[in-house]
Amino acid sequence: MVQKLLDEDFIAKLEQLQIVSRKMISGVLKGDRLSKRRGHSSEFADFRPYVSGDDLRFLDWNIYARLDRFFLKLFLEEEDLRVKILIDRSPSMGFGTPQKLEYARKIAASLAYIGLVNQDRVQVSAFAEDVKQVFGPARGRRQTRRLLEVLERMATEEAKSTNLERACKEFALTNRGGGIIVLVTDFFDRAGFEAGLRYLLVGGRSTEIYVFHVLAPQEIEPDLTGDLRLVDCEDALTLDVSISAPLLKSYRRTLEAFRAELRDYCAGRGLHYIFTSTAVPFDRLILEYLRQRGLVR
Repeated sequence: MVQKLLDEDFIAKLEQLQIVSRKMISGVLKGDRLSKRRGHSSEFADFRPYVSGDDLRFLDWNIYARLDRFFLKLFLEEEDLRVKILIDRSPSMGFGTPQKLEYARKIAASLAYIGLVNQDRVQVSAFAEDVKQVFGPARGRRQTRRLLEVLERMATEEAKSTNLERACKEFALTNRGGGIIVLVTDFFDRAGFEAGLRYLLVGGRSTEIYVFHVLAPQEIEPDLTGDLRLVDCEDALTLDVSISAPLLKSYRRTLEAFRAELRDYCAGRGLHYIFTSTAVPFDRLILEYLRQRGLVR
């Protein structure tokens, strides 16, 4: 089952990576990640003068012997990074060759796997109209097999349409505190994206958000001709159209305008926007592009 989602060669490459947070994120548990905050780990950082009430165990007696003054040893604190992944599994994610949900599951599997082997606290949720937690919170290498089994079984919710606002609201209410949030969706929601993304921002400065906008190549460059009846896979609305070159050109302009609006919205609020076609080789997305964007190293 593991090989169906991520093959062994790719897993070996993931073992060499680490998820990177550009912000100081305060975790609940002690982890293996060195924070910029000062604490009491084994990694020495600096000294400061002793003040009344400080822990006497951290006095440096060598400095006292030389200077006849008390100084306290400071250490870099080990910190638990929280990685929260939210996957769209509405009916529209079942479209495309390769299927968008398959691509989204691979993104989630890769990032969650990297987090687990690096002792980060990982959680995966999925949504259509509502959001459901499907894995975690968990940490440690021993959880990787269960993670991949859960994602392998994930399918689209055929009877439910996308409600990004409701899903993000529920997610935000039940996932307080900082960390890295990864949202993977095609953004096919008639209500738009602003209200939903606004809820993800409630974590404030301690939250870093990556938005993956995933489309199939057939949606980016439709290969359609003639008179057609189009049926929305989520709400079954129909539209009779005559496909022509001007219509396809107008469609491409509209899609590009929507992508630009979404990209600008994210940039203006500190969210990392990543657009990808499922035609992009998956290993290239993770091993090259996400390294360039600073999510992994």
